[in-house]
Amino acid sequence: MLAAMSAAPVGDDVYEEDPTVRRLEEVAAARFGLEAGLFCPSGTMTNQIAIKAHTEPLSEVICEQTAHVYLWEVGGIAFHSGASVALLAGNRGRLTAAQVEAAIRPENIHYPTTRLVCLENTHNRGGGSCYSWDDMAAISEVAKRHGLARHLDGARVFNALVATGQRSQDYGQLFDSISVCLSKGLGAPVGSVLLGSADFIKKTKRIRKVMGGGMRQAGYIAAAGLYALENNVDRLADDHRRAARLAEVLRQQPYVAEVLNPETNLVIFRLHDSLPAADFLAGLEQQGIKASSFGPQWIRFVTHLDVDDAGLSRVEEALLAAVPAAV
Repeated sequence: MLAAMSAAPVGDDVYEEDPTVRRLEEVAAARFGLEAGLFCPSGTMTNQIAIKAHTEPLSEVICEQTAHVYLWEVGGIAFHSGASVALLAGNRGRLTAAQVEAAIRPENIHYPTTRLVCLENTHNRGGGSCYSWDDMAAISEVAKRHGLARHLDGARVFNALVATGQRSQDYGQLFDSISVCLSKGLGAPVGSVLLGSADFIKKTKRIRKVMGGGMRQAGYIAAAGLYALENNVDRLADDHRRAARLAEVLRQQPYVAEVLNPETNLVIFRLHDSLPAADFLAGLEQQGIKASSFGPQWIRFVTHLDVDDAGLSRVEEALLAAVPAAV
C-alpha cells in the first residue's frame, strides 16, 4: 500500500485534475452499480454531505436510534442540514419496512416533511449486524413509493458483503447514495467515497467544498484506497473468523455476562458488575491491547487486518488472566 501511494500520479483534485482520485471514484462507483463518486477525508463527511444534499431545512430523516449518522456525528444533521430526525428502535440496529412506513409523516403544517431514509450496514452499535437483502429491498420499495431518498452508511459495507454473499453491484438498485469507508477493515489510512448519480455527485462537490473537504494532491491517499479495494476485501473473512473465535472465548469467562453474536468483525460484550469496565480496559491497556467502552459495562473488540492469529492468542491469554481480578 505504501508503495502504491508513493508511485501514485497526482494533480490538483479541487480542479478535478488528480488522475488517481478520479480512478478511485470511478472504480468505487462501478463496484456498487452507481455512476459517480466523491472522495472525502472521512465517513462522517460523506454521510453528512449526502444528508444535506437529500434534504432541506424543516425536513426529517428516518434512521435507527443508534445510527452513526445520529449518535456519533456530533449532531451534524441539525448543524449542517437543519433537519430533524425520526428515531426508530431496531433489532441490533436493523429496521423493517413496516417501521419505516409507519414513521413517514403525513402532510401537516405542524410536522417536518419526511425526505430521507438512512440505513447502516453493518451496524456498529448492533455489533456488526448485517441486513438481509430482502429487508433492504423492502425498505427501499417503501421509500421509493413515498418519494423518499435512500442513503446507506456503508462504513463496513464490505464486511456485510463478505458475510452475506450479496453483490455490491446490486446495491445501486436500492440506494440513491452510499458512503463507503476505506479506513476500516480495508486498512487504508484515511478516506471515504460517497457514491451516487452523476447529477447527485455534482451537487455534493459544492457541499464538500463548504465543509472544507476539498483536497489538492489527494491521489497519494486515494492510491491507498485503490489498493485496499483491489487487495483487502476477500481477507475480511479472516477478521470474521477471528471475531467468532474471540466471542467463544469470552462466553467461557466467568466475568462476562453477555456476548452479542458476532456476524462480522465486531465483538460486543457486557461485563458482570463485579469487574468494573474501567479496570478491565486498564488491565488490557497495560498489556498493549486496546478496546472501546461501549456503555456501562459494555466493551467492544474489533478484529482487523493488523490482528493476526498470534495477536488473537495474546488477547485470549489476557482474557484468561483477568479471571483472578474478577472473582
